[in-house]
Amino acid sequence: MPKKTAHSRPPYLDPSLAVEHRVADLLGRMTLEEKFREMNCHEIDQLCHRGRLSVGRARKFFAGRGIGTLLFPARLPIAQAVAAVRDTQRFLKKHTRLGIPAIIFHETLHGLYARDSTVFPQIIGMASTWNPALVETMAATAAREARAAGLHQGLAPDLDLARDPRWGRVEESYGEDPYLVSRMGVAYVRGLQGRGPGVDREHIVATLKHFVAYGSPESGINLSPVAVGPRELRDTYLVPFKAGVVEAGVLSVMPAYHEIDGIPCHANAELLTRILRQEWGFAGYTFADFGGPWMLHRFHRTASSFAQAGRQALEAGLDLEANLIDCYNDELREQVRRGEVDPHLVDQAAGRVLRVKFLAGLFEETLPQPAQAARVIGNARHRALTLEAAREAIVLLKNERNLLPLGPKVKTIAVIGPNAAEAQLGGYVINKEGKISPLAGIRALAGKGRRILHASGCPIYTPDRSGFDAALRAARAADVVIAAVGEVSSTTVAAAGAGGASGAVVGEGFDRSKLGLPGVQEELVAALLATGKPVVVLLINGRPLAIEDIVQKAPAILEAWFPGEQGGRAIAEILFGQVNPSGKLPISFPRSVGQVPVFYNHKKSARGYYHKPGNAQTPGRDYVDGPTTPLFEFGFGLSYTKFRYSRLRLAPGRIGTGGRVQIAVDVANVGKREGKEVVQLFLTDDYSSVSTPVRALKRFTKVTLRPGQKRTVEFVLGPEDLSLIDVNLNRVVEPGSFTVSIAGLKKQFEVVAQVS
Repeated sequence: MPKKTAHSRPPYLDPSLAVEHRVADLLGRMTLEEKFREMNCHEIDQLCHRGRLSVGRARKFFAGRGIGTLLFPARLPIAQAVAAVRDTQRFLKKHTRLGIPAIIFHETLHGLYARDSTVFPQIIGMASTWNPALVETMAATAAREARAAGLHQGLAPDLDLARDPRWGRVEESYGEDPYLVSRMGVAYVRGLQGRGPGVDREHIVATLKHFVAYGSPESGINLSPVAVGPRELRDTYLVPFKAGVVEAGVLSVMPAYHEIDGIPCHANAELLTRILRQEWGFAGYTFADFGGPWMLHRFHRTASSFAQAGRQALEAGLDLEANLIDCYNDELREQVRRGEVDPHLVDQAAGRVLRVKFLAGLFEETLPQPAQAARVIGNARHRALTLEAAREAIVLLKNERNLLPLGPKVKTIAVIGPNAAEAQLGGYVINKEGKISPLAGIRALAGKGRRILHASGCPIYTPDRSGFDAALRAARAADVVIAAVGEVSSTTVAAAGAGGASGAVVGEGFDRSKLGLPGVQEELVAALLATGKPVVVLLINGRPLAIEDIVQKAPAILEAWFPGEQGGRAIAEILFGQVNPSGKLPISFPRSVGQVPVFYNHKKSARGYYHKPGNAQTPGRDYVDGPTTPLFEFGFGLSYTKFRYSRLRLAPGRIGTGGRVQIAVDVANVGKREGKEVVQLFLTDDYSSVSTPVRALKRFTKVTLRPGQKRTVEFVLGPEDLSLIDVNLNRVVEPGSFTVSIAGLKKQFEVVAQVS
């Protein structure tokens, strides 16, 4: 490495120079092989021996060259992991020709993927908070822990629209709606990455994934093709990603595994170059999903060799191949050397990676210290924040005769079910010491004079009914039964050391053809209901479940999703009335798997009424064996208090195509306790040149109201909210009438070509 004297220090090591100048200087000093290494990835674990960096392995692998990115050794104890990162970066700076540090990365979906880190509710639960400020704070917490551990990049947020609940990765998503996902995504990027343009010592680079439309796979099966036209792609699926790039300035984007109209996303120049860079001005680097380029050869079979797969990806605009150095390989490098592949593409890809390294301050940063990481990771302040998040993530779906909250007359509570004594954390976490299960939370908050009984009843997945008798005995001896049922995520099972993910029913690659409760859990709930005791069904799961029979019969239902390390306490606080539930569903629940897809913002022709010539509106769009309406719709959620909406008004009633309309509505708490309400504004384009949704979320806000308190909530809609993608695939605002709806109240306004 060049000496850092005042006279010999090369420009790329001078932080006072512009980033572009530093990138150009460094690229000009690099060999073709060194540039290729910047376009690749490796794992620190593979460089370690017994938890410490092996200098021999490091010398053999690096051979004087650098590497673009390195995967954080998350399964090591945090002190060892941080020491391994520190020693690896020190090795790169001292024992490679140019001293280029690596970007250290790992998952940060709902907290840093590391031992002892803070685990927030899984993302489908964070979406249920409808609280972008809380999501931003969560992401900032994950960033703080990650940077203390020596990381520079997190592989999140996931901005896939979850439009098929059979898909196992629903748990990772912010739900089915492009606007809600956009707001949560922008908040997450700002929390993780900061407000830019660089990335300071408290933040890390965010990564939008999976680009794009990954959450609507054929048959709900992960990696399957996605059938989507160019208009729907732009008007629906691209919306959150555009917000993450244009509004939040994200510095990394990860393509998806699947194909769209025959072109895999990892080799799709329309997506990775023309839309992402030329239209949106993306200035970061594209980070392959693990094995994505490899799949062009072995899975999609659009490339006859790994080198051809690498060429397809490189020419499409993929900058970094993750995990396996299979496609950006020696053969592709020789093709560049022979002039068969444009060398400018290599400079472009390597330069984009280097640019992010400079923006994140890698060349100037102090190496991480285990003691500092231990003070930051999983500290008490962060634990308090995950409890706050869990409180807002839980959704009250049903509450007949105000069974909840449980009053002082309830003396004996039976907590039954396979998720009663286990704190399910969801995917992309390492099993957490000190996590709180529903049973533990209930026992801690029950107070004196209450008796808590427990029986698991059955496993989550297997057809074992041997625990039914003990569960029913406990139920008959109780005043109220809490039935904690649901799912378990793949990485939770693996992290717990349960012999792989054989017991998982949700997570990456864990897609389902049925959407009821797995195993014999529905039989268990039915048996508990048959005792005649009041049953509160507590759902702990990662996707919407089709449980119509349970919904009809159970008097109370709570959806907790995977509620994070403090989830058991938050559940108990809501059960006992210490906290008023305020979560709202970010995704619709189907009545049966046959309804799928069942998202709320369907086209006007999809469900409901139609006109026959000479007749009034004629019903007839239901199934012969049931309705087309969902079991629970997007945006639904109850409270222990009641809210009343009134006086919806808007002004002006007539605007031009570039105009704005102001909307106001009064919201009052007419119940007896304080509560939080999510005010949701939906818009309908009444008539348009291309078909548009029956209604679409355009604004929301969460307000806290005391009993008897009333508040006026105001919104503004502009051209960006009224626009559509027309027949020529141009985004335009068309003249015509629009209908605003808030909590059943409706008002119309008109858009005209010119306001007189």
